[in-house]
Amino acid sequence: MSVAPWSFSRIKAFEQCPKQFYHDKVLKEFPFVETDATMYGTAFHKVCEEYIRDGVDVPAKFSFIKETLEELNARKGTKHCEIKMGLTEDLEACSFFDKKVWFRGIADLVIVDGDTATVIDYKTGKSAKYADKGQLELMALSVFKHFPEVKHVKAGLLFVVAKDLIKATYAETDSPKLWAKWLADYAKMRKAFEVNVWNPRPSGLCKMHCPVLECLHNGRG
Repeated sequence: MSVAPWSFSRIKAFEQCPKQFYHDKVLKEFPFVETDATMYGTAFHKVCEEYIRDGVDVPAKFSFIKETLEELNARKGTKHCEIKMGLTEDLEACSFFDKKVWFRGIADLVIVDGDTATVIDYKTGKSAKYADKGQLELMALSVFKHFPEVKHVKAGLLFVVAKDLIKATYAETDSPKLWAKWLADYAKMRKAFEVNVWNPRPSGLCKMHCPVLECLHNGRG
């Protein structure tokens, strides 16, 4: 078993419930199943990528996002769509599939303009109520490493259905403080791998949504 490479989604899954994480991400007992929501999200991201990168027109189904994409496309700077960024354990930039990759992150859109970058992550969920800016922190930290000239990041979770934008700004000088927090979270996950202990973390999601039927908190087993 290996704790790395890790990602935002991987560490959040561990935080939600180490036991479910173990059965899902480590033992891989529950293969990914496409749903209408995931297929919609995939299609939407592809439309955004192809419009900004290649100039492919937005299909009528997604016409509601065209004005926003036009605004993003009009911004100054070099645009990177669906950019895959890797980091080594020494927090140095590397390719996504490098043998030494320790962290992986994919940013939907990065616009680099001198010492400032804009980072956008598209969200197709119906509500921004539980938006987690942690993803933006990690993308900003990755951008600082992959684009050393960038000293400031303006980031946003763009909820396209809810028509909401959750904003955050980061300075390269914030990096040590932000990394300290994420490394502490990572250490907890690494410890679980080292001792092979995966304690359940019960929540309101256990009885109706958790696939780990053997867990005493599940209620469906």
